[in-house]
Amino acid sequence: MRLSQFLKTVWICAETQSVNHISILPVATRYYTADSGTSWNCLIIITLVSLYLEILFYLTDEVCKKLKDYGCERYQLSIDGLRKTHDAMRKKGSFDTTIEKLKCLHNAGIRSAIMTTVSGVNAEELPGIIDLVVENKVNVFAFARYAPTSIEKSTHLEPEQYRSLLEVCWQKFEQYKDSGTSFNLKDHLWTLFLHEKGLFRIPENLKDDVMYEGCNCSNCHLTILPTGDVYACRRFESNIGNVFNENLDDIFTGEKMDAFRDYDKFKKCNFCELKRFCRGCPAVAYGYTGNFYGIDPQCWKQIAS
Repeated sequence: MRLSQFLKTVWICAETQSVNHISILPVATRYYTADSGTSWNCLIIITLVSLYLEILFYLTDEVCKKLKDYGCERYQLSIDGLRKTHDAMRKKGSFDTTIEKLKCLHNAGIRSAIMTTVSGVNAEELPGIIDLVVENKVNVFAFARYAPTSIEKSTHLEPEQYRSLLEVCWQKFEQYKDSGTSFNLKDHLWTLFLHEKGLFRIPENLKDDVMYEGCNCSNCHLTILPTGDVYACRRFESNIGNVFNENLDDIFTGEKMDAFRDYDKFKKCNFCELKRFCRGCPAVAYGYTGNFYGIDPQCWKQIAS
């Protein structure tokens, strides 16, 4: 079956097999093993994602059991601050409801994940959020930075401020390393942080033209929306085609995706020894500068020009 047919089938099933007001969209992520840029293997992961914030309020033991029966193994919820901050960002009452629904997921045998989007608005509350997720036996916790869509002064974090935040979080992660909660180091600036601590070392005998880690945009992932639109990165406007009208191979290897593979264009990372392992978050850089290859606004490393 062609991918376009498969996605149409998934979408039709999602619309017709609704679970107590739950709408579901398929997001496909691709993992590629490249060989000279011409051949690759593909593993498709379909993630079922809720469309509306209100879905949180419809999660019950019965609904979670149905989700488990439909094959849901992990369900991600958001906590973007402690009660007052989170409710101001999301919806009144959603903080307490999120904590309550974790029990429903766990009772159904679904692994829970909590994601926090960090900015200047809630950064000081992040250590408290870590305490909270451990207390509530969350299986996986991660945070990523807010990718602004305009120059929003109140959301900004200075580079050294962000580096200090990572230090506090790292101490928390060490404190809770045997708690049963896994801490996903999602932000690629963790690589710089760990490199400075001597906990990440650049391996020897590597190829200069291979990106080994860091931002995966254009080298091992993409996002497909229910409309079929393909984005190089889900965090900013990066439409590179439509899977219902084009072959996915052609989209992935095409000129529009190649525009995100010109690694020598990185204004700062191009001169850093961690270029092949980090590159910060180009989506955040884009949000600040309008340039995918711009300087990550929270990178604290000093690079000689």
